[in-house]
Amino acid sequence: MSCCPPGEASLELDRVLRAVPSSEELRLSGTALDDDRHQIELSVPDVHCGGCIKTIEDGLSRLPMVERARVNLSTKRVSVVWSQSKSDPAEIVAALSALGYHPHLFDLGSEDEDETLKTLIRSLAVAGFAAANIMLLSVSVWSGAEAATRDLFHWISALIAIPALAYSGRVFFRSAISALRNGRLNMDVPISLAVILAFLMSLYETANSGEHAYFDASVTLLFFLLIGRTLDHVMRERARSAVKGLARLAPRGATVIGDDGRRDFRPIEDIATGMTVLIAAGDRVPVDARVIRGVSDLDCSLVNGESVAQPVSPGGVLRAGTLNLTGPLTVEALAPASRSFLAEMIRLMEVAEGAKAGYRRLADRAAQLYAPVVHLVALASFCGWLAVSGDWQKALYIAIAVLIITCPCALALAVPVVQVVAAGRLFENGIMVKDGTAMERLAEIDWVTFDKTGTLTAGQPRLANGADIAPSHLALAAAIGAHSRHPLSRALAASAPGRNQTPLSFDRVEEVPGAGLEAERDGVVYRLGRSNWALDVNAEPGTGADEPIFGQTVLSADGRFLAAFVFDDALRPDAAATVSALHAKGLSVDMISGDQTEIAKRLAGMVGITSFRGGVLPDGKSRHVAGLAEAGHRVLMVGDGLNDAPALVRAHVSMAPATAADVGRNAADFVFLRDSLAAVVLALDVSRKAGRLIRQNFGLAIVYNMIAIPTAILGYATPLVAALAMSSSSIVVVLNSLRLRGPKPEGAAAPGTVEQTAVEAGSAPVGSGP
Repeated sequence: MSCCPPGEASLELDRVLRAVPSSEELRLSGTALDDDRHQIELSVPDVHCGGCIKTIEDGLSRLPMVERARVNLSTKRVSVVWSQSKSDPAEIVAALSALGYHPHLFDLGSEDEDETLKTLIRSLAVAGFAAANIMLLSVSVWSGAEAATRDLFHWISALIAIPALAYSGRVFFRSAISALRNGRLNMDVPISLAVILAFLMSLYETANSGEHAYFDASVTLLFFLLIGRTLDHVMRERARSAVKGLARLAPRGATVIGDDGRRDFRPIEDIATGMTVLIAAGDRVPVDARVIRGVSDLDCSLVNGESVAQPVSPGGVLRAGTLNLTGPLTVEALAPASRSFLAEMIRLMEVAEGAKAGYRRLADRAAQLYAPVVHLVALASFCGWLAVSGDWQKALYIAIAVLIITCPCALALAVPVVQVVAAGRLFENGIMVKDGTAMERLAEIDWVTFDKTGTLTAGQPRLANGADIAPSHLALAAAIGAHSRHPLSRALAASAPGRNQTPLSFDRVEEVPGAGLEAERDGVVYRLGRSNWALDVNAEPGTGADEPIFGQTVLSADGRFLAAFVFDDALRPDAAATVSALHAKGLSVDMISGDQTEIAKRLAGMVGITSFRGGVLPDGKSRHVAGLAEAGHRVLMVGDGLNDAPALVRAHVSMAPATAADVGRNAADFVFLRDSLAAVVLALDVSRKAGRLIRQNFGLAIVYNMIAIPTAILGYATPLVAALAMSSSSIVVVLNSLRLRGPKPEGAAAPGTVEQTAVEAGSAPVGSGP
């Protein structure tokens, strides 16, 4: 079995050639990263191994318009970041075609039917049928048939072998021909060469009435190779079950209501932003949307991991892939399917599967060098045995075995299969990996730094002293707080009296990171945030009195005190158990917070953290992480707020909850979708185990080659034995990788071990992360 998956180019070539994307299609299907930079995902079915990856990435990188090109071997897709102002995106397609890889636009629905597996099974059946019949004829020859009968049976075997090899061998042959036409080698070249040489040697013997023919060996060899490749394909698809399960959550289409009220069912790719869509009870939400009419319950387990149905009403936002349970909904599409929440989750999974971690780059370089080495070793074996024995048939027979047994399948599979399984395991537990190299970095950490509000706590505070505040001041603070996504701002907005009344308007509202919100109305400047900042209009964020005058979030008008607000919050599930598990693993744990030191100290004691700092501003958090790095520590930063983003970027690796501000989620390497902090321990355990499995796979591949190559060169392995050994080595590596799908790693905090505890969060500035 080769390290290269089946030649999908041979299965879909005609369809691919008919579906060459145009410049306009490329622009429309791409994602705009900024005003000039775009990203496009293209399927490249011809990708087979590390050599293919290097050929594509190097070839596209030579285009002036291409900023970055990354190939995912598991999904057989290439992600290209390109500059729209520099050239036509059709040049990307032309460059890929010139390299021998015919691209087409990726379609989520294209993975529903596994045409590759169907073709492999048909090829396997034909090869098996032919091998069985040729073997029966061979038994008669081995039993002592006369020369005429022997020659007749050899010719009958040849007639059976020719169509069998032509049909079943196309999986290997077309891939090898495509590689050679474009001046490169892949792992199907030595496989094809070995099968063809075995057949030609048998044909030569038959034409010259030789006693021995090897038609049974050539066809049976192909049969064993196809068994290995089919099992490899099945296990690869099993490893990618998480991504394929996500893709199946996307409906084929939805009912769109036109401006004239007419209803039409449209494919999901035709649904554009602003269209009105009808979602019946029992249907999945096709695209991210906002409810216009209707009331229903939604299964949001895909988003938050909760099995309890969530009520939804007009104004509510729906995420693609969630399930409408009880009533029809009329919604407005907020984004096309290619940019929906579901599509983003799939992209994150594939980034995690295909990223170039250090181990992956090492394996790819080794596999790339291996192809020419395989042919040189086989040629040397042929020449050596020919010189020693003078028997060219024996020398060729050994060379064929060497060609097969030296294929670096196990080495090429050592890393990518582990990455795929690890990403799937994390996703199943509500953890998205935004960068595949992050798992390698997470396994190296020795220090964990937590933010407080929204990270150790649930980030859903409640106003505790609303009854003591004048309604006019509460309404004013709520109107200002509505302009921020900070949890305390939302809590104020939710507690506003008379929320159905017309909201107050302001001439301007500005959010000041690390301080709060500043608004102006009728010439009066209002501040809502840190007391020392809000009560001194001349103070910059982080300046003013050393000790706040009031220990709460404060509302002021032109520097005059109006009201102070006190909030309480709840610990995230398993916060204390998570900290305890991290300590048990020998990691140092600390906490940094924008809250007052006394409040930070109280919460740190609840979760078992002895090292903490309070009153830390955004630049202070970043400096704290940088200081730990300079001291030689590798830090995992877990945070959620706008003011955590600099620290998340500076950390060795970072993690944020799905409830984090957009900038926090974008800066983090991991995003966990569920409430429990057990995700931190689980991600660490999976990453460490993935590293161990990768090292084990490298060890297995090296041991296999140390035993198999000398055995084949010395003539102790026939081509059939070589095929079995090579297939077995790859299957062993894949099975070892699949052990990562086992039970939850030890040390992961179990849900429900810590009761949610209310804690004060009063001094955190509204409008900025604490």
